[in-house]
Amino acid sequence: MKPEPTAVAAPMREAEIDALQRQLDAVPPPLEPLDVSALDGYLCGVLLQPRPVPPDVWLPGVFDLDGRPLPPGFDAAPLQELVLRRHAELDRAIGRRDWFDPWIFQLDEADSPSEAVLPWVAGFAAAQDRCPALMAIDDAALVEPLALLYLHFDREDLEDADALLEVIDTLEPPADLAEAVQDLVRALMLIADVTRPRPKAATAAPRRPGGARRPGGGRRR
Repeated sequence: MKPEPTAVAAPMREAEIDALQRQLDAVPPPLEPLDVSALDGYLCGVLLQPRPVPPDVWLPGVFDLDGRPLPPGFDAAPLQELVLRRHAELDRAIGRRDWFDPWIFQLDEADSPSEAVLPWVAGFAAAQDRCPALMAIDDAALVEPLALLYLHFDREDLEDADALLEVIDTLEPPADLAEAVQDLVRALMLIADVTRPRPKAATAAPRRPGGARRPGGGRRR
């Protein structure tokens, strides 16, 4: 059944995010659903495509990394409703160039910023595998914001990405998780300026509430 568009509601509360994770965990094996952090990155990767992606194309990638179908009898409606709600929330934030809080969690104080951000970025990358139109765009303005995201991967995972690696080598890694998240949101908005452009009079970089915004894309070494 084709999902119906979901109206933008209030931002999801922590209890609702926990409920979403439980529903993802309930997807039966051998399917491998995304966790909530990877899901959040995945939805952003879908929303930043140059053309809208129908839910029936991207939703299977939420329920299983390989897009395998759900088993007969599994009721995905409650899970799908929450996923579409977050999709609508992110769509609004990106379209308006508003700050939003990505679902990134530092579970261990010993985690580096990259370790905390990596599941989210892996979800973003999974969206590019499923919806390749963004990565097919030949535009120099995309290289630095993509580098800000992909710098969290090991270099060995970035085969045939010489242009990205060249820019990654010029960027300083974020000093802490707050800086990593700020860089991530800014990178998304810079990508949106290419794939979802707004009238110039309406374009403004997102400001984190209560925090200063750095000019430019990333910090150079």
